[in-house]
Amino acid sequence: VQLVESGGGLVQPGGSLRLSCAASGFIYSDYALSWVRQAPGKGPEWVSSFGSGRGSTSYADPVKGRLTMSADSTKNEIFLHMNTLTPEDTAVYYCAVVHIGRYHGTDWVGGSQKNEYGYWGQGTLVIVSS
Repeated sequence: VQLVESGGGLVQPGGSLRLSCAASGFIYSDYALSWVRQAPGKGPEWVSSFGSGRGSTSYADPVKGRLTMSADSTKNEIFLHMNTLTPEDTAVYYCAVVHIGRYHGTDWVGGSQKNEYGYWGQGTLVIVSS
C-alpha cells in the first residue's frame, strides 16, 4: 500500500484548495479511507472518512459544510476539497486507510491516531494566512 499526498500550500482565508492522495496497492471497497490533520503544536485531529461501514462519508464538526471528501478508485486517488478556509485549518493533512474488517461490528467511523489505521501517508502542509 502506498499513500502520497499532494496539493497543499499557502492560501488566503476564505480560499479553496484541493488535496489529493495517490493511493494504490489495495482494493478500495475493502478499506475505509480517511483524512486526518495535525495543526502546529497540537495533536492529530480526524477530519473525514469514507467506507467505514456507515455507507456514507462522515465529517468532523469543525469541517462540516466546508470540506468534502471523495475518491476515484479508477484513478487510485482520494481527494479532500476544501472551501471557505480559515487559519484554524492550517495543518499537515494526512490520508490514511484501514481494512474495514478491523472495525467490523463497531461504531468506529474514523480516528485521529496513527495506530487506528493500517497505512498512513507522509502528509501535505496547508497554511491559511493573509
